[in-house]
Amino acid sequence: MPTLEYLRSEIERMRSQVSRQRKEILQLQRAGLSTASAETLLQRMLGKVDDLCAERDRQVRAAKEGPTYDSGKRIRGTPANRRA
Repeated sequence: MPTLEYLRSEIERMRSQVSRQRKEILQLQRAGLSTASAETLLQRMLGKVDDLCAERDRQVRAAKEGPTYDSGKRIRGTPANRRA
């Protein structure tokens, strides 16, 4: 499973690639060329970014979740009854 740091860097890298791809599509459109394959690639790239973001969000939620008291409040530190 990729680490949170890896996911964040991969998302950033993919976003810059998406930006370059959009610029390339604009250039193709200005030149009057077909952009169908470039737009298909862009959609796949955006899907991958969405998947990476979903995995990142899942890992962030998992990291925030932790042991809780019966009331639902998170346990911060060592409770008094657990001290050794």
